[in-house]
Amino acid sequence: MSRLSFKELLGFYISHLRDDVMPFWLKYTIDDEYGGILNCVSDDGRNESGKKNLWSQGRGLWTFAALFNDFDQDERWLDVARHTARFIMDHGKTADGSYAFSLNRDGSVCEPPQSVYVDAFVMYGLGEFALATGDQRAIDTCVDIFERTSPMLDANHWELPAQPHPIPQDVQSHGPLMIYALCYHDLGLVTNDQRHFARGLELADRIMAEHVNQGDRLLYEFVKPRRNGGGKIDSDAGKTYVPGHVVESMWFMDRIFSHHHREEMIPRLFEVARWHLEKGWDDEYGGLLLARRTDGGTPAWHKPDTKAWWPHTESLYALLRAHEAIGEPWCMDWYWRIHDYTFKMFPNKEHGDWRQNLTRDGKVAKPVAANLQFKDPYHLPRALLYSILVLRRLTAAAG
Repeated sequence: MSRLSFKELLGFYISHLRDDVMPFWLKYTIDDEYGGILNCVSDDGRNESGKKNLWSQGRGLWTFAALFNDFDQDERWLDVARHTARFIMDHGKTADGSYAFSLNRDGSVCEPPQSVYVDAFVMYGLGEFALATGDQRAIDTCVDIFERTSPMLDANHWELPAQPHPIPQDVQSHGPLMIYALCYHDLGLVTNDQRHFARGLELADRIMAEHVNQGDRLLYEFVKPRRNGGGKIDSDAGKTYVPGHVVESMWFMDRIFSHHHREEMIPRLFEVARWHLEKGWDDEYGGLLLARRTDGGTPAWHKPDTKAWWPHTESLYALLRAHEAIGEPWCMDWYWRIHDYTFKMFPNKEHGDWRQNLTRDGKVAKPVAANLQFKDPYHLPRALLYSILVLRRLTAAAG
């Protein structure tokens, strides 16, 4: 694609979100009978089962509520958000207070709780829904999740239920810190409770202090816990890093540090993202590899040579935001490199939305792991929506 102006790029993103991506989800996945989203669908829209991953219900809820809040205030987004929020709140919570991993179509439990990430995405979705509606039940549910999960992040991470990415023994994991930093921060936008903002900032500071290694130019997914001295781990997991995960994390951190006027952190965040774009880029075939290893060996990650859609969507937004925040030439150079590969390889012109996974050389691939056989409206529409917000600001600034 030829280089577009920001105004032209804004129009392209709006059209892609409105005309190519969201119609897929409205056509194939909305469960008008029971509520929620039918998320076990193939890239061509075929329903593979009635199982509803609660992870996906929370993420889909976030997307539909955010489209109402920040895109066009179309009531159809809010209608889907309402029945998804009710489905989650009526059926998702189990006796111990945590959230089921998956539900059957009618809301009965299919798989019991097994992931702290599910609770995070439930909070994330209900929080965005509360911004749209002021729904007190949603707010109360989010605060309950905060009170229950916050102490868990200071305990042994390897004891956290963390499907689909179990945490190795005796390590501290970047993943829970990353997602809860964002969720707690965004909960603060709903409640205006300084405890929520402060806890999000604390977790963000932990990531930057304990997982980022300046000398190695890496953010390590797994490090030694603070009480054990911190630092790198000489293991397969300790040597594995996930470039797209880091890029996503850094725009989370930007959101948090910008809110707290910690401007000195912003160039550092995007420099960390740049390291991982450079390390993750596939010079032979193009695109970002899912996982890499510091010593060049085989990463301890599922199908590390996969070209998954989500690292590319996260990079598109992160690079536009980096350009807006720091304006260095590398930001748009990398943006167009990612853009050209991404929009050539992933969009599904026949059915809408995107293909989720490609092989290293660009052929359509199966899900990267057996326990990741779901599809939900999240990484892609979120990246498009947030990119639209940046591009609106850039075009407004240019007059």
